Amino acid sequence: MAGAGEDSRALFGAGVRAALEAWPALQIAVENGFGGVHSQEKAEWLGGAVEEYFFRNADLELDEVEDFLGELMTNEFDTVVEDGSLPQVSQQLQTMFHHFQKGDGAALKEMASHITQRKCRVRATAVTTARETNEDDVDSVEEMEVTAVNDGTATDGVCLQPESSGPDSQTIKEEDIVEDGWTIVRRKK
Repeated sequence: MAGAGEDSRALFGAGVRAALEAWPALQIAVENGFGGVHSQEKAEWLGGAVEEYFFRNADLELDEVEDFLGELMTNEFDTVVEDGSLPQVSQQLQTMFHHFQKGDGAALKEMASHITQRKCRVRATAVTTARETNEDDVDSVEEMEVTAVNDGTATDGVCLQPESSGPDSQTIKEEDIVEDGWTIVRRKK
């Protein structure tokens, strides 16, 4: 019987790593070295840290998982995740942990497989643009351009997933661009 528990734990660990590897915010942070020269090692460590967090705190609420992931991203990668993906990743992790607690290895395998299949590769590059504020004054603005690749095809924006395509998508309007190059991003309701 102990072998079944170990197998289930290994499946949970694989699911955690699949969810984190499919998380665009973490992919961008690692690819661009936001965590320093050891960004890849930090990402690998993150999987183990999240797994251990669940084992030490068996009855976690969703907001506790979100806070923990957000804190790790801030502390380890100097990244504040505000793209709406934090609750989604937290929910995936929490659901996987519930399957682990029930000993439902088949559901864990299915979830990890589903996450891996839907995984997209994202790439962020800095783009410097000039924007006129007055007739004679031109500001230089640095923005991040995000490109998502799914099944080998490049697309601008986010990797399309069934859950995220709908009225929740984000758009940037001209009136949302304010002084000093800041952009206000609002979620449609």
